[in-house]
Amino acid sequence: MISFSVLLSIYNRESPISLCQSLDSIFVQTVSPNEVVLVEDGPLSSELNDIISEYSAKYPILKIIPLPTNQGLGKALNEGLKHCSYDIVARMDTDDIAVYNRFQHQYDYMMAHPAVAVCGGWMQEFNDEGTYSRRKQMPQSNEEIRRYGKYRNPVNHMTVMFRRQAVLTAGNYRHMPLLEDYDLWSRMLVRGMEFYNLPEVLVHMRNNNSVYERRGGKDYFRQYASFRREQKK
Repeated sequence: MISFSVLLSIYNRESPISLCQSLDSIFVQTVSPNEVVLVEDGPLSSELNDIISEYSAKYPILKIIPLPTNQGLGKALNEGLKHCSYDIVARMDTDDIAVYNRFQHQYDYMMAHPAVAVCGGWMQEFNDEGTYSRRKQMPQSNEEIRRYGKYRNPVNHMTVMFRRQAVLTAGNYRHMPLLEDYDLWSRMLVRGMEFYNLPEVLVHMRNNNSVYERRGGKDYFRQYASFRREQKK
């Protein structure tokens, strides 16, 4: 039997429309998850609360984990993973759209390759007008990912499906703003865990100016420099 969880985190600034599109893309997959764990990272707007209530009534597999204050993505995912009931976990962002057969392709691959701890794929950017732009392809094999990961993030976070126990063994997500995933992958790679990226688009990533604005400036540079020191150590 197919058994897996989906893990998401949402905070107050998310668009209600984007949330609906993201959740819809999960619930129309060719294979359905057994549960969808949605972490509410702090108080949400009334519009977001209404949407979550509507989807919870429609889809009983939607499990809500409320946090009293906004703690950031790393801490939110750390807590959410503890509430996932299955060892296979798919990550999604609440403003992106999964390709309709994404879960099927990843789950089949991980079942056929039990040594693989993390399975990602490509993503295709689009904007709110529906125009598609950059396609972000990633290194495919474990050897390529290990080489690439020394210099750049080797996995598109919003595309991954991973083994829960492997992530917990590596120390789970940590508070590392904008680098939560790269930090986790580095700790898993150091432990010799196996990665693979499917050579296909799995997720359509919503791209707006804020995505790249957040990854710039002195604060981001300091955070990135701190991460590099930790990664090298």
